[in-house]
Amino acid sequence: MSFKEKIKGVGGNASYEAKARALREQLEAKIPAGLKLPSAILEDPPLDITRIPETCGLLTVQELAITELDATAVCQKIAAGELSAVEAVTAFGKRAAIAHQLTACLIDFFLDEGIKQAQQLDEYFQKEGKVIGPLHGLPISVKSHYALKGTVGCGGFLVNMETSTEDGDMTSILRSLGAVFYVKTNQPQSVMHLESKSSYGRVLNPHNTNLTAGGSSGGESALVAMKGSCMGIGTDGGGSIRCPSAHCGIYGIRPSSRTTPTHGNLWYQHGQDGVFPSTGPMCRSARDMRLFLEAVLGANPSLRDPDALPIPLKVPDLTQKKLRVGIMMHDGVVMPHPPTIRALNLVKAKLEASSEVEVVDYIPYDHDRGYSLIRELYYEDGGATVRRLLEEGGEDMHPLTEWVISPPYVKNHDAAQIWKLRDQRDDYRREYSDHWWSQNVDVVVCPPFQGTASPHDTTKYWSYTAIWNLLDYPGAVFPTGLVADPTVDIYQESPRPMSAADEYNISLYDAAIFKGAPVSLQTVSRRFNDGLVLAAQDVIERIIQS
Repeated sequence: MSFKEKIKGVGGNASYEAKARALREQLEAKIPAGLKLPSAILEDPPLDITRIPETCGLLTVQELAITELDATAVCQKIAAGELSAVEAVTAFGKRAAIAHQLTACLIDFFLDEGIKQAQQLDEYFQKEGKVIGPLHGLPISVKSHYALKGTVGCGGFLVNMETSTEDGDMTSILRSLGAVFYVKTNQPQSVMHLESKSSYGRVLNPHNTNLTAGGSSGGESALVAMKGSCMGIGTDGGGSIRCPSAHCGIYGIRPSSRTTPTHGNLWYQHGQDGVFPSTGPMCRSARDMRLFLEAVLGANPSLRDPDALPIPLKVPDLTQKKLRVGIMMHDGVVMPHPPTIRALNLVKAKLEASSEVEVVDYIPYDHDRGYSLIRELYYEDGGATVRRLLEEGGEDMHPLTEWVISPPYVKNHDAAQIWKLRDQRDDYRREYSDHWWSQNVDVVVCPPFQGTASPHDTTKYWSYTAIWNLLDYPGAVFPTGLVADPTVDIYQESPRPMSAADEYNISLYDAAIFKGAPVSLQTVSRRFNDGLVLAAQDVIERIIQS
């Protein structure tokens, strides 16, 4: 498949195609001519495109150095007067423009506006001698369906594309903390795929463009992996922060729902609360996750939104306590691919050799049932709203959209059936809570997906992330430092499928296809233990790297 065909977006009827083409042309017109990559690069780029921004000659040595920084370092340097906000957003903005041409990660580009914001912050710093807030001058990329004043975004379909007239709660809070906005990023049709393909194009994985960058925050994961952003904001109702972060080898945390702000997000099922989504950071380091959550929760989002919960971030000191870590090798339904098993074995061995932690085998509790429940909860109208919006816009239904709204899991419910479904959800949550306590663990380390990033249009099992959404357990994804290696990541013997879903997952595995894909893992704890997840993540990662 040619690169041009690979990166192509969702199609539709003539009216749809005209509107989608106009949107893409508007975006392309915003990319400065001086940042356009040569056609020779775009016609046939390598599978691993991560080094192209460094070698294409479009960025200065200083800009390359700035874009190597994580968000924490950017904030520290700006606060120390060693870096200006204008320098920071210019460097990341230019690199974002390059990244987009290779991955289709953006839907809006407004670097000039970002530079204006940054100039005002620099003037404040020069005059007052201090920063305006903890994120002063930090360039932050924003997923499409966050409302950001003056920028385009959508709730998952071309027909609900709009230009926001106001900031949503998250972007308003971030702006007040000193953040600078310069791009918005791509997401999939329906915002309900672990893939990201929309009217703007298909987001490609920078480490291997034959694989998905994940979804639904795939534009963010590709952009951060390409170092066109050091901090992005995603949303997660079934894995949409953790899956793309894992696929692209970056960090991301799904906080407990309703602790971080969601009000104002562009969406198409307002009032559907069978499963609450969460909002959180996608970033370049573990400390960036903490920077983000401390800043946002420190702004008391519950004072704006009566649905938000006023729960502060409490990060425990684990030097006074031996951390008890459960290792979940698989969920009893789908066995992860060999690269993920290799990473789990490595992590388990490293942790077992450490005196800081106690390691136990974590036994999953009826994950197949839980996954069936959450799939039914996603579309209690049987997918009717999705079908209506696609028809109104003349937009073709993506195969993964059709899969996610299809029976037997998805069906229309009357009020009594919705009550029954919510009751089943609550029963499962209670049973799982009892099971967790019986395992006597502080955190669980487990796969964030049933392998590394998957080939395009094949992601049909979400349970390694979605189960924790159903339970509302916070989880952080981190890169192990390993990548898929066809010479070692092979089945030692013919695998025996545990389920139909496992049989499908086995059928997808050809070691050569996944070459170079980052291998990531996930740390999970009970609801509202977000601080424990961050603290445990630090300990676990330090031990792994030792």
